[in-house]
Amino acid sequence: MQSVNEYYSAVQLRSDRWAALREATDALAQGGNDRHIAAVKKRVEQLWTALEVIEPYWAFPGMQAFDYMRRQYASGHFEDLAYSVHRALRALTSGAYRRRHIPLDKDSSEKDEQDDEAMLSPEARAMTKPYFEVLIVDDVNEHQERWLKSNVTRMRRPEDPFQYEAVVVPSLEDALIAVLFNHNIQAIVVRPGLTLKSKLEMPLLSRYLDHAERQDELDSLRPRDYGPELCRLIAKVRPELDAYLVTERSVEDIAGLDLGICRRVFYNQEDFMELHLNILRGVQARYKTPFFTALVNYSKQPTGVFHAMPISRGKSITRSHWIQDMGAFYGPNIFLAETSATSGGLDSLLEPHGPIKEAQELASRAFGSKQTFFATNGTSTCNKIVVQALVRPGDIVLVDRDCHKSHHYGMVLAGAQVCYLDSYPLNEYSMYGAVPLHDIKKQLLELKAAGKLDRVRMLLLTNCTFDGIVYNVERIMEECLAIKPDLVFLWDEAWFAFARFNPTYRTRTAMSAANVLRERLRSPEHAKAYEKQKAKLKDADDATLLKTRLIPPPTARVRVYGTQSTHKTLTALRQGSMIHVNDQDFKGEVEQSFHEAYMTHTSTSPNYQIIASLDVGRRQVELEGFEFVQRQIEAAMSMRRAISTHPLLQKYFKVLTAGDMIPEAHRESGVESYYEPEQGWTDLWDCWEKDEFVLDPTRVTLAVGGTGWDGDTFKTQILMDKYGIQINKTSRNTVLFMTNIGTTRSSVAYLIEVLVEIAKSLDDLLDDASKMERLAFNRRVRNLMEDLPPLPDFSRFHDAFRADNGTPEGDIRTAFFLSYDENNCDYLELNGSLKEAMDAGQEIVSASFIIPYPPGFPILVPGQVVSQEILSFMRALDVSEIHGYRPDLGLRVFTQEALAKLGRAKLATAAE
Repeated sequence: MQSVNEYYSAVQLRSDRWAALREATDALAQGGNDRHIAAVKKRVEQLWTALEVIEPYWAFPGMQAFDYMRRQYASGHFEDLAYSVHRALRALTSGAYRRRHIPLDKDSSEKDEQDDEAMLSPEARAMTKPYFEVLIVDDVNEHQERWLKSNVTRMRRPEDPFQYEAVVVPSLEDALIAVLFNHNIQAIVVRPGLTLKSKLEMPLLSRYLDHAERQDELDSLRPRDYGPELCRLIAKVRPELDAYLVTERSVEDIAGLDLGICRRVFYNQEDFMELHLNILRGVQARYKTPFFTALVNYSKQPTGVFHAMPISRGKSITRSHWIQDMGAFYGPNIFLAETSATSGGLDSLLEPHGPIKEAQELASRAFGSKQTFFATNGTSTCNKIVVQALVRPGDIVLVDRDCHKSHHYGMVLAGAQVCYLDSYPLNEYSMYGAVPLHDIKKQLLELKAAGKLDRVRMLLLTNCTFDGIVYNVERIMEECLAIKPDLVFLWDEAWFAFARFNPTYRTRTAMSAANVLRERLRSPEHAKAYEKQKAKLKDADDATLLKTRLIPPPTARVRVYGTQSTHKTLTALRQGSMIHVNDQDFKGEVEQSFHEAYMTHTSTSPNYQIIASLDVGRRQVELEGFEFVQRQIEAAMSMRRAISTHPLLQKYFKVLTAGDMIPEAHRESGVESYYEPEQGWTDLWDCWEKDEFVLDPTRVTLAVGGTGWDGDTFKTQILMDKYGIQINKTSRNTVLFMTNIGTTRSSVAYLIEVLVEIAKSLDDLLDDASKMERLAFNRRVRNLMEDLPPLPDFSRFHDAFRADNGTPEGDIRTAFFLSYDENNCDYLELNGSLKEAMDAGQEIVSASFIIPYPPGFPILVPGQVVSQEILSFMRALDVSEIHGYRPDLGLRVFTQEALAKLGRAKLATAAE
């Protein structure tokens, strides 16, 4: 039996322990010699011990059924026991316990086939009532527990929209473990009899507990404060849940307390029916999907269509003799809901007043923003909307150089003076990391020294990066606000929408960090800390400021925007995205310009299916995002462990660890790998709390150079063409496997099988290879893993596009539109005229965005000087897709005459 350290989560441990128990009880039922039976019994008893500390936190099968199975074992009824375990595991695996009561004895007339969730059609599953569990926290005996559960059961009515079961735990610590462990829990009832400490002990459960509480603070609590404190603690780890506090304290005692997620307080003795109705109402508030429901209702109305869109209600398809296959493929509902109407119960995305407005408000609650806006054109459009709304011509914007191309084009549209920031390079793997905080502070201080800080408008960073590097968002905003208290932050979280729904990830999201900062800046403790540091740093030089963790003034304004590709990491149709706003000055300064920018970039004919999917995707993550994200992380962790420990795979592949992708200077915790065979799993919490950068474990970067194939070839010719495995990010010698909330353990297993098959085929190939073939293979591997061109930094903007030589910002807009006149441009060949011109000492300036895939961001922008490093990198590129580059003509550059003319015009303007 695997040790507890082999498991990343207790959910995975529970699942595997039940599967192992089924195998063991089946073996008992089959019998055998005494020695065999004794060995199997020992294993069964080990599994009982492992499960008995986990099962109290779940309603199914429940401790009463669990004890029933243990009595079957103790009395030697092994066949009955095997049957009971089989039914329990089947129901757990299929989810049948969510639909109906599952009897575990052989006398039941129900058939096993009914337990299989897969036997139900999607329509049948949609008709079943959703199931959840309610956690009751009270230290009661077995008789009182049965009384509590029976009272809850008696409240059920046929018209209830949901069904639920109760789980009873005795202590505050048990409740914290339960909500971090049991994803079925949607509501918590906190009664006055709860105690503080858990009586159960298990290392894996202790790991959950350590993340939710500060032991010294809990030990100082009085018993009467346990209930309110529990509500506050749960609000920190699972803010989407509802809590109901039953108390004997007076109204006056409770009124001034922070009760976290508590929705209602019941005094003295709860009214079970009132409690029942409140629980259902609380879940219904998250379950509702205003726009999706409106669209469904619209599709059912008999409507005469006398406006645009022949496809509306499917008329142009059903009447066709040639495109019936399209109607058969998609089915009727998608066409019944296809419309451009904004009335009849629907709404306008451009001016929402009805269900779209309500859906956006619900999304704002779910993601922790102050305002949320839907977009149906992808996050590229979201980025341009935010930039246009906030940046005025001439404003200085600090931009991560390797951010998505939409930001670079957004700078052109806004007329920003762009100050590019370089991420640290990972030359060994031909990829970039992220921008160190030291470099951001240094640039801000240089702009301050140059007297330009008032023109600095925004800091724009990608969190997390495509490769999974995650910033310490809170610290970056904190220290930058200490230098410029009104700085606006735009965090591109295109790949990070799921992060809100995991307690560890949430702390590094833009909206969570913004809320934490807003609360902290208001506190008296922060004001004192600021004044103390202000006095200490009086007359401090920049070197001192760069080494100090700066504290922002209490008057700093928290102005944070986050753009998310909901469709990339959550359930939404392609291009479904959201803009989240947490800006203290939005109402007074930005709202009107944001509205205009939104109008500029948003289609007047938005796709209602996309909007409806955003609404439903929000519902899903509020009710089961915690579960799905946990399973996503488990799948990625399983993949890491399987590849890292397989002796054959280690010959050709390497899973890149945090130590490989984040320099030691940025890993204060010292954590290098999330999994080590000798030690098991590393606790993520420590590094996610301390480190400047962390690695998102759901992104598994695999070095494949050892196979002799480059990343692009391995992706297309091996994984996709041969095995049907899709990925979309490679570097010269790596491929990126991204897990998501739809990734299953079966998918991970298939991937491992494929990698093993590839490794075996390479073994066979090399075993039969001649000496020269082996030398050729080794040469390819060396070329991919050792002979790598260094990644170039951003060079600089040409002087013609800079206001002065003091600071590096440049006018990208002027350069972009200067290239529209073909007389200003020429083409130079990489291996010919371009190299010759640069060797002769000419300054060559790019007239276009040059974006190779991979890495997928501009290595040159309009107005940028081509450096020798960039030229060497471009010549070494062996990718087939380079946007902006013409292989038949060469690199598009500005002529020397155009640059000289622009320079003269600039001098003339300055003289005036």
